[in-house]
Amino acid sequence: MPQTIVYVLSAFPVLSETFVTNEIRAMRAMGHTVVPVALAPYDGPCQPQDEAMRDEVIHLADIPALEAMVLRPDRLAAAWRFIRTQRSFPSRALLLAGARIALAVRRAGANHIHAHFAHSAAATAITAARLSGATVSFIGHGCDIYGDPVDVPAKLAAADLVFATCTDMAADFRAMVPGVNTLVTYCGIDPECFAPRPGQRNGRLLAIGRLVEQKGYPVLFQALAKLPYARRPVVDVVGTGSLEAELAALAEGLGVAGSVRFLGARASSWIAANGPDYLGLVAPYVICANGDRDTALIVVKEALAMGLPVVASRLMGMKEMVMPDCGRLLPPGDATALAHAVDWLVTMEEPERAALAAAGRRHVEANFTLAAQAQAMTAAIEAIQERRACAA
Repeated sequence: MPQTIVYVLSAFPVLSETFVTNEIRAMRAMGHTVVPVALAPYDGPCQPQDEAMRDEVIHLADIPALEAMVLRPDRLAAAWRFIRTQRSFPSRALLLAGARIALAVRRAGANHIHAHFAHSAAATAITAARLSGATVSFIGHGCDIYGDPVDVPAKLAAADLVFATCTDMAADFRAMVPGVNTLVTYCGIDPECFAPRPGQRNGRLLAIGRLVEQKGYPVLFQALAKLPYARRPVVDVVGTGSLEAELAALAEGLGVAGSVRFLGARASSWIAANGPDYLGLVAPYVICANGDRDTALIVVKEALAMGLPVVASRLMGMKEMVMPDCGRLLPPGDATALAHAVDWLVTMEEPERAALAAAGRRHVEANFTLAAQAQAMTAAIEAIQERRACAA
């Protein structure tokens, strides 16, 4: 049955968070009404196709505080029980933010609240759910669970439903809070937008991701330096970030600057149009010093859908995305193993490349579509609502 769902987001829409806007479109395609609420104003870049969503966003500060703070005593007590279990946000500020979201829920006639990331968005969504009587879920991603976790066990215990992006994350949730209601829901893609294209490839490799620690670019550059010059491919790096100058200097120092092209940020439409031309995707991700890591990146699924063999680190959701028949998984941080894998990507015969491409495409179509994600989320939300109705 179609529902009205309030999405609580720290900022929206964000260039690197296509998994949020894609999910919203998929849920709307299921017939749901989705109302995005952002905790803070955001005027930074986003994907061109997401520009129209800026006009839909309700900003927290625009929801009237006086009207929001007219609360039922029983629901206020329920919200306060959760607020007291967390330590990272000032209690009164969290209560007011939750009350404002609850007012947005009532105005929209929503019966479910969903948040992305287990930081302030999840805390505010849970508070709002207790104040409004709606059910509530959130989804973890990476930094919010492993790099900079904030009261994660308290949120796991309080939410009606928690989505994990891969099986390892779900196992970690269960270890933190035994009995937590968690479901693995893969962030999907639209295979029709990312499709293989027959024809001559450009002879280069593709690497996509912000220029930050967890993407493992130093390992990639070290791997390139281990290859003889005559067998060293050019890698196009798509993304921007705080380490850009440092990485450019590292490539120069290793003598591989001529084999690395920093292309800057590119829209997802550029990836869809140009991705099929490459020989493969390289994803040498690592675990950061603070524990931060990527868990199930969309770009890997997009590459597989486009028929690109993938070489990636054996981390978290990578084990579910890159199967032996569509790529190779390597120990994180192993430049020697990565060098061998890069050489394999470049020198493989076309029949093998075609077989890998077909297998990767099948894997995405079977497991990682937006339609499947929306169906799984819908079924899970309906299940918790049915359980609540039966218990009432």
